[in-house]
Amino acid sequence: MLDLDGKPVIAHTIEVAKKLASSVHVATDNEEIFNCAVKHGANAIMTSDKHQSGTDRLAEAVGKLALPEQDIVINLQGDEPLISPKLLTQAADLLERYPNAGIATLKQRILNGDELMNPNVVKIAMGEDSSVVYFSRAPIPFNRDEMRGSVSGMPSGEYYRHIGLYVYRVGTLLNISEMKEHHLEATEKLEQLRALANGVRIVAEDALEIPHHGIDTEEDLFRLRSKLKVESE
Repeated sequence: MLDLDGKPVIAHTIEVAKKLASSVHVATDNEEIFNCAVKHGANAIMTSDKHQSGTDRLAEAVGKLALPEQDIVINLQGDEPLISPKLLTQAADLLERYPNAGIATLKQRILNGDELMNPNVVKIAMGEDSSVVYFSRAPIPFNRDEMRGSVSGMPSGEYYRHIGLYVYRVGTLLNISEMKEHHLEATEKLEQLRALANGVRIVAEDALEIPHHGIDTEEDLFRLRSKLKVESE
């Protein structure tokens, strides 16, 4: 709800979503966010305030909408106001290409050592055939020979950050909501680990374009405000 260029952050995110879909729903347990969503042209769904993760909240919203299990739902987090609709379409198309996968997402190469070590930047480790092996706030994979002490610069190897959007099959989403919180999810504070730990296949690929960084901290918001101010001058 903080201001970004004269509007709340989530209002900008809604505008992005409406470029892709004619029906956009905001799931929230907050009356202020609910009213803001309606004001800015989205459908709003009031959900429980007991949810431990956004995935659980999304599952409740999908249940209220009574969507078919094979439908695909794009989940865009409210702190991604500058994400490109092209990336949302890419992730949805990725899930369509892998019928045995339940979730699709995107990634981007990390080329900066500070970003690699930043716990607010979620890292993603990949296996074969676009399958995700693990998500972590720690630098993964861990280069044993180069990262034993303090890290300066980038270690050798390939490192990727997770881009904060998910595409689900409705049936997968409803199943995840029935699973107990997994200890990996609780430890890392990353909700996608519940699905991964319970055998749900997650697929990811490189984003077709470089996405803007989401707003994870107040510093990110200040940086984005400055960027938009410069672009308007």
